Amino acid sequence: MTIYSVSTLISIVFLLIILELVRRQRLREQYSLLWIAFGVLLFIISFNVALLERFAMWLDVKYAPALLFLFGLLFCFALILHLTLVITKLSNQVLRLTQEITLMKGQEQQHEQND
Repeated sequence: MTIYSVSTLISIVFLLIILELVRRQRLREQYSLLWIAFGVLLFIISFNVALLERFAMWLDVKYAPALLFLFGLLFCFALILHLTLVITKLSNQVLRLTQEITLMKGQEQQHEQND
């Protein structure tokens, strides 16, 4: 079995797992799109050996299947950046909500003292 067949098989299994996770609502649709896009890209590159070898020749890579790992690594970096942005946004929202709750509790205490 060649690295291309293994990679094609892995990409198909990967896509099926992602679709099952979405179906069971264990993975939100907005995040699944990124994973599905990666799985489809991996499948296309794995299935089309000529395309992968053209990329390798263009990038002057001596061992074409190494590009599969490069694409995977680049995807991981993109995913980490995306998740960092999501975490930052959520942290800001939690901070804002905490401040609003504190202000509301302070106002409630003032109303209790005035009554």
